[in-house]
Amino acid sequence: MFNVLLSHIQEKVTLSEAEVEVLKSFFIPKKLRKRQYILQEGDVCKYLMFVEKGLLRMYHVDDKGAEHMIQFAWEGWWMADTYSFLSADISQYNIDAIEDAELLMITLPNFEAMLLQIPVMERYFRMLFQNNIISKERRLINTISYSAEEKYRRLVAAHPEMVQRIPQNLIASYLGLTPETLSRIRKKLMQS
Repeated sequence: MFNVLLSHIQEKVTLSEAEVEVLKSFFIPKKLRKRQYILQEGDVCKYLMFVEKGLLRMYHVDDKGAEHMIQFAWEGWWMADTYSFLSADISQYNIDAIEDAELLMITLPNFEAMLLQIPVMERYFRMLFQNNIISKERRLINTISYSAEEKYRRLVAAHPEMVQRIPQNLIASYLGLTPETLSRIRKKLMQS
C-alpha cells in the first residue's frame, strides 16, 4: 500500500530502509468508496492524506448550495484543509471521493513525531509546501487575469489527466465557470 508514497518521497529525498519502516508506522491506511466523505464542513481536519489510488476533491458549499471546487488530488497527491489540520479549527471545506480511493493518513501529532524522527522529511515537506504556494499563486493569477477559454486551455496543458477523469461540471466549478460556458469552450476548441 505504500508504493506510491515511497516512490513520491524518493523522487525528492533519500530514505534508508530503517527510515522507511519508521515512516510506515506513522500512517493509517484508509479506503474510501466513491462519494464517501473524509471531511465535512464544520468538522476539524484531523488528517493529512496521501492518495495511493483514486481521486478526491475538496470544495466549499456556499449559502445558495453551490459547490466551489478548491482542489483535486489523485495518485501521488496530498490533500487536507491545511489551516484546519494545523490549527485544529473547524473546516470550511468538504473532502470526498470522486472515485474509490486508497489513502494513507497521518495525524498532526504523528506528523510532528515523524519530522523529528526522520529529519529528511522536513526537507520533503518544505519542497511540497513551496510547490503548493507556487501553484496557489498561479491559480490566483489564472482566476483574475485570463479569459474563460484561456483558463481551460491552461488547465488542459498543465493537467491533461484532469479532463479525462474529472466530470466536466466539477472542472467548470474549479475554473469558476458555468457548465454551459465550459461546454461552449470545449465545443469551440474541438471545431478548431
